[in-house]
Amino acid sequence: MSKKCGIVQPYFFPYYGYFQLINLADHFVFYDDVNFISRGWINRNYILVNKKRQYITVPCSSKSQNKLINEVELSLNSKIRKKLLKTIRFNYSKAPFFDSVFTLIENVLKLDTNKISELSIYSIKSVLEYLNISTETHIASELPIPNDQDRSERLIEITKFLGCDNYVNPIGGTELYDKEYFEKFDIKLNFIKPSNIKYNQFDNQFVSNLSIIDVLMFNRPEIIKLDFLSEYELI
Repeated sequence: MSKKCGIVQPYFFPYYGYFQLINLADHFVFYDDVNFISRGWINRNYILVNKKRQYITVPCSSKSQNKLINEVELSLNSKIRKKLLKTIRFNYSKAPFFDSVFTLIENVLKLDTNKISELSIYSIKSVLEYLNISTETHIASELPIPNDQDRSERLIEITKFLGCDNYVNPIGGTELYDKEYFEKFDIKLNFIKPSNIKYNQFDNQFVSNLSIIDVLMFNRPEIIKLDFLSEYELI
């Protein structure tokens, strides 16, 4: 039977499409030993603030595209933690699943680490546990595969090492990766394209593609896992 592998940089409470890929995969790898992406999703994401999309950001003291993700340090103290939590509480306190989700977020921000990679990975793993998703996860820097290879070659090596024959990439990778090249190494390449999901956000017009935080606040875990995480196209 074919086994699927997903490999993506660790993001801070990423959007639901990220979890669709994890839920689909047999093995998922947090790609922590590639270059940090400035103004990307590694240390920030969108939440709902005053009925509009707004960033929530975890500050980093040494972020640079010349550093690997797992080398970038946090600049997160108790004052900043309180400010982040205050923003979330103010904007979501009346959401139906606020209590359990806010506790989850509090626990993530209490993590004893100075690395953004570890915090972001923990944010994702905490959501996986909350949604009862049991996909086996790995950290790229802990695998015995060097990170000095060509981009496609390394993804192929990781996929094979984990005993998979199907590599699934987010839809944005269609411009980066070639199916025929992967087939030369007996690896099938697919791209996951999330469908648009919609749910009630208080009484305002729906704002799409926010952090998983927003999805969790307004929806029962079972609905998210069984319905929302199945709304995609595999191409």
